[in-house]
Amino acid sequence: MKNTFLAWIRGSVAVAMVFSFLSHLSGAEPGDWQSLFDGQSLKGWRASENPNSFKVENGTIVADGPRAHLFYVGADGQASFKNFELEFEAKAGPLANSGVFFHTRFQDKGFPGAGMEVQIHNARHGEGDYRENKLTGSLYGVRNVYKALVPDEVWFKMFVRVSGKRVQIRVNDTLVVDYLQPTPAFTNPDRPGRRLGEGTFALQCHDPKSKVWFRNFRMRRLPDEAPAEDLREVQMTEHDRSVLRLGAGNYPVVNYHTHLKGGLTLQEALAESRRTGVFYGVAVNCGVGFGITNDAGIYQFLNEMKGQPVFVAMQAEGREWVKMFSPEAVAKFDYVFTDSMTFTDRQGKRMRLWIKEEVGEIADKQAFMDLLVEKTVEILTREAVDIYVNPTFLPDVLAAEYDTLWTPERMKRVIDAAAANGVAIEINARYKLPSANFIKMAKEAGCKFTFGTNNGGREVGDLDYCFQMVRECGLRWQDIWTPKPDGQKPVQRYGKLLR
Repeated sequence: MKNTFLAWIRGSVAVAMVFSFLSHLSGAEPGDWQSLFDGQSLKGWRASENPNSFKVENGTIVADGPRAHLFYVGADGQASFKNFELEFEAKAGPLANSGVFFHTRFQDKGFPGAGMEVQIHNARHGEGDYRENKLTGSLYGVRNVYKALVPDEVWFKMFVRVSGKRVQIRVNDTLVVDYLQPTPAFTNPDRPGRRLGEGTFALQCHDPKSKVWFRNFRMRRLPDEAPAEDLREVQMTEHDRSVLRLGAGNYPVVNYHTHLKGGLTLQEALAESRRTGVFYGVAVNCGVGFGITNDAGIYQFLNEMKGQPVFVAMQAEGREWVKMFSPEAVAKFDYVFTDSMTFTDRQGKRMRLWIKEEVGEIADKQAFMDLLVEKTVEILTREAVDIYVNPTFLPDVLAAEYDTLWTPERMKRVIDAAAANGVAIEINARYKLPSANFIKMAKEAGCKFTFGTNNGGREVGDLDYCFQMVRECGLRWQDIWTPKPDGQKPVQRYGKLLR
């Protein structure tokens, strides 16, 4: 706006025009906060489909009943907003699914076809075979949040800023979405209206089981001419398109295997996650020779990560970890993963498969593979972990013979152990493991899968290989793993770290 003002001055625009412009900026539109709900009635609102699903109780709007949407129409019935900031408070009942639409318009029935939705949904559940994975704070189907940041039956604040091509969403002051819409906008064929534009707001009553309360619903307009940072051009890549397609299709687009390494900070990782739309799970290495070797280290790390919009994971290193930590401390993580890259052979030699000097010369490749499979099956059977990462990794000396050495029989033994013990299998983008044949066999056995990069430095990496395997192996969203709720984690089910 400052640049525009200076341009007018340089262009010798009439002083009266300048004064008129400044006067417009200082008025009620834009700039001042405007309450859209008077706390006593639904004046200025219009309900669709089942109007009785909305009512006013104790200064709140209550959504409770069959599907309906409550559109803000304003005093003249023509309310419309382009750039704005929106604030409100919400409380979701148990099993509730709801949301607030913007840039939408009234329609008599069905879910709004125009505009975008800010999701309210605190725990994964759904009807029949459907489980909703997009949680509170999501820009629904575009930038999804996969970790619950607030519990049901507790009031929380939501803040939404829309300016130009940019949408920002905060949950209790935590920034969870910072999305720049590309030009042209990328939309899925089944939701062509899911894009920025101009329109009004709508509150959602999703279904009879979804009771939600709203209060302190207010908005202020922003200038129609958005600042340059909100109008930046975004070049879409195939990776970006895959994130959007899969996210809209209810796939949990999560990189469960990231590390704060190489100087990468949490804030930098969060910014990259918001940019790409890939949600992160940040893992810390726990075990012999790593930064965390006791419960005190676990609790310190968890305290540092408290309240952050990421999953927090334990990478259980080596086979000694089961004796180094308590089940109570381990259960505080969102999930635990391990690999079979560290083990002790039959001669008592401890080796790490990624270190050539420790692997040494392998005289009998078949015997080595049999040992690796035996150790992997033992890990998957006995250790209280959620995910088998870096799966089927081979040391450099054997890597070129992967397809020959990983025979169907060997793959089956590992897959059967994972399936029998409910251990998900990572699709690792860094190592491009496991193979498509392994994934297809594991899918048939009923295994679940995760995406991960296992970054060794500042660059987290992309999920291109994971997305390729989704397509090539016909993986559905139901095949992708999500963290277990508290009380159902492996360490809690078993009551110990080693069975």
